[in-house]
Amino acid sequence: MKRILILSVMMVIGTATAKVDLTTLPTRETVQITIYNSADMTLVRESRPLTLKEGGNNLQFSWENTLIDPTSLEMLPKANADKIQISELSYPPRVKNLGLWEITSGVAGKVPVEITYLTSGLSWRAFYMGTMTPDEKTMRLQGYVLVSNNSGEDYENAQTRLIVGQVHTLDQIADLARREYPYGRPGPVVPMAPAATPAPAPMRARGAAAKAAVLSLESTAEPKQIIKEGLSEYFLYTIEGTETIENGWSKRLPSFEASEVPIINLYKYEEERFGPAVVRFLSFKNDAEHKLGETPIPGGLLKVYRNLDEKQHLAYTGQSEFKYIPVNEDVELNLGTVADVVVEAKLMDTKSDNYRFDRKGNVNGWDDILSYQIEIRNTRDLPIKIEIQRNFPMPYWDLTNQGTFGDFVKIDMDTVKYTLTLEPASKAVFNYVVTFYQGVRSEDWTKKNKG
Repeated sequence: MKRILILSVMMVIGTATAKVDLTTLPTRETVQITIYNSADMTLVRESRPLTLKEGGNNLQFSWENTLIDPTSLEMLPKANADKIQISELSYPPRVKNLGLWEITSGVAGKVPVEITYLTSGLSWRAFYMGTMTPDEKTMRLQGYVLVSNNSGEDYENAQTRLIVGQVHTLDQIADLARREYPYGRPGPVVPMAPAATPAPAPMRARGAAAKAAVLSLESTAEPKQIIKEGLSEYFLYTIEGTETIENGWSKRLPSFEASEVPIINLYKYEEERFGPAVVRFLSFKNDAEHKLGETPIPGGLLKVYRNLDEKQHLAYTGQSEFKYIPVNEDVELNLGTVADVVVEAKLMDTKSDNYRFDRKGNVNGWDDILSYQIEIRNTRDLPIKIEIQRNFPMPYWDLTNQGTFGDFVKIDMDTVKYTLTLEPASKAVFNYVVTFYQGVRSEDWTKKNKG
């Protein structure tokens, strides 16, 4: 397995520093990665056993070929903390990708330490599979995340945690990692200012501030569970168990599963928006009534299938991209155009009437009267609900319905919507006549409707 991070212990003898009994630090005992989806940033927490001698010790850390932000490196002892003093990390002049920690230890032997840092190149995205029951009244919703690793480092048996939400960074981690020297030039390291004083270098502020924001989200996660926690403007997902995510690879991890989520299937026809085809929409709500609602749902791609029979044969229905869905929010997903529900809107007749003339005998007002026929065919083996929206070119109009269906809702000044339910393998036909008041006839329309 490729090892890129090299840690070694150097002994300090008297006042002269020399590499004595140089050893490679043992491999990680545990590693936890917390990946943001709104920024190219990941917090890594490693647990390693460090062998120390009593007195002065030096620890060498190399991040060559990785995207680690060296200004964010930090190490803490997990035992005998009162007897171990870890000085500030320094960067030798004219040496690339190398840092030195000075450690003064009051004990000898193995000491567990935690090393934390920020890195780039790890990312995740969510995607979903929805499987509807044969009657299309409920669906099973399965969530997954695809984690990709291009950080330059392998992460073996890593506990993976995902952050949904915006994070503000002062600099890009990858840019910091690619600098020849951590602070832009060789030379002595500027000591870190006290906690109450702003850090002296912008990149130091970037590493410390961003990592502090990430560390503030940290909480203990029990193993073998999918834990989802709300943390201010962020939301934390802890993926069950551990996974090895090698550099250059992507891995799909399960996120959640909800059974029997109530759904609404709705068909829409709006020629100006969708063209001549009918579009299918699927709706549900992220709440307890819909078997959800415990956490926000990260945005992603949902592919929807339908169970056809007891043998679990599936038929592909459609797919839709959606954005982050907060708790208690509705979502309506556009699954695309369909061929098994058809709407035909035909202009059957047009004429003009009620002309008005100015003093010179010129026409300055009239009515345009248009007659339409709307035919809807449902060729499916299930009943459907469909909305038909008609948009008019002006706000001065009257509408008269003819035929078996005459109910409509006025959406705004120039839009009406018809809603129908059709049985399987059936059709419906209705007509309407719309009168547009042109020119000065709009004044007559205004007086009539105000009266």
